[in-house]
Amino acid sequence: MNEKIAIFPGTFDPFTLGHHDIVKRGLKIFDKICIAIGNNPKKNRYFSVDIMKRKIEDLYIEDARIKVISYNKLTAEIAKDNNASFILRGLRNTTDFEFENSISQINRDLNSNLETVFLITSPELAPISSTIIRDVISYGGDINKYLPYKIDNI
Repeated sequence: MNEKIAIFPGTFDPFTLGHHDIVKRGLKIFDKICIAIGNNPKKNRYFSVDIMKRKIEDLYIEDARIKVISYNKLTAEIAKDNNASFILRGLRNTTDFEFENSISQINRDLNSNLETVFLITSPELAPISSTIIRDVISYGGDINKYLPYKIDNI
């Protein structure tokens, strides 16, 4: 029987409790999840890809079903490279759906064996976004309650 492998792509700047929730719930559906940290040259990162990769790897160090990679190419290509037939995405609201729906259709066009699976964010985590977290930290606020790991000395 084929393993159900999903790619969970994102810039994860930073990887939040909402992302962690999607991974935990995704593991009930998929045999393996590859968390793929995209390096979007159009975005100025607050946390480097290397820092996020290390934090996420440490978070899931005891779970062999989770792999963490960084990438700089199309998500549909990364899925092929990792034998993934699924893309896992979280949706916080209808705006997320509109955006993600378009991307999922293009990914399917680029890789006909790829299905996108959407999970609705748990209600208590829906207000958390990486953008808001970056705003909080830029003004000196404590972001640790929004993250599944600790960030020190920023």
